Amino acid sequence: MSADIVLLARAADYAARQHIAQRRKGERAEPYINHLTEVAALLAEATGGDDATLLAGGLLHDTLEDTDATYEDLEQRFGAEVAALVAEVTDDKSLPKEERKRLQIDKTPSKSRRAKLLKIADKTSNLRSMVSSPPAGWTEARLRDYVSWAEQVVRSCRGLNPALDAAFDAAHADAKRHLG
Repeated sequence: MSADIVLLARAADYAARQHIAQRRKGERAEPYINHLTEVAALLAEATGGDDATLLAGGLLHDTLEDTDATYEDLEQRFGAEVAALVAEVTDDKSLPKEERKRLQIDKTPSKSRRAKLLKIADKTSNLRSMVSSPPAGWTEARLRDYVSWAEQVVRSCRGLNPALDAAFDAAHADAKRHLG
């Protein structure tokens, strides 16, 4: 059995267990693992599945931010490359939300190629989810702000992968169309 397949199976299992009680913010409250697997699938399809580190990072990208997982745990379980990628895309939750959002716009241009690809896939998944199951209680203005912010984050990631660019553009256009 390929070490890459083992890595991905272990990452999917770990992500599912870490996020077991977490749901998406949408009206349908989908299991959070759906987002993580969609991000990994977007990355796999866009890259031909040839980078297991990137795909594992897609599955695990929210573990440091949203669970009690630690960097050391990720490093021990999945290796230094995967742990570093997850850390690179993790927001500092001790900062106010607006500051975290600003930092994503400001710092994404200097991130690694893998981190940028992951950002595009993450924002694409989030926009798709907003259309199919809008977050409960979000006003139209808040939805519009998120769509605009996602585009600003992704702007500095463009040109690395045409398939991811196209997926984001389609999700962005769909979100804008649904918001009128």
